[in-house]
Amino acid sequence: MTNSLEPRDTISQAPDQPSAGIGLALVRVTIGAMFVWVFFENLGKGGYTPAGYAGVINYYVKASHSPAAWKWVLGFMASHAAMAGPMQAGMEISVGILLVIGLLTRPVAFVAFLFLGSLWVTELGTSWIWELLVPVVASLGVAVGRAGRTWGIDALLARRRPSSPWW
Repeated sequence: MTNSLEPRDTISQAPDQPSAGIGLALVRVTIGAMFVWVFFENLGKGGYTPAGYAGVINYYVKASHSPAAWKWVLGFMASHAAMAGPMQAGMEISVGILLVIGLLTRPVAFVAFLFLGSLWVTELGTSWIWELLVPVVASLGVAVGRAGRTWGIDALLARRRPSSPWW
């Protein structure tokens, strides 16, 4: 019997809650697969070419309800589409693969959270509000919940260095 006044060590209870780890792993793999899918979809559409990338970004500058400061950032990206497009392509495929395999899950999921959040702001007023908001919040949950410790390479790394904040 435990005393209700004693602090509970929730980290040591994680192995006793395998369904939570499995649930987070499913979310992690789903978000990773979404990034991989979007990468290949954009690649097939020419979305990472200078003209394709600038065209998409300029559409959001004109059509979205995002703040003026953010539209300035978008305009800067569009004017540097020859660099920004391939950089986004590399980020999307890297984030996708790393999430699917569960390597460096926490920082990668945080990058996914920031990127998807920026897309959400970019698309304000042009699409359904929940379309990106759900993956934004799910990515944050994956980062906080250490989702790489189930079905991921992070589980192997955590055995060597269990106190590392990266997994």
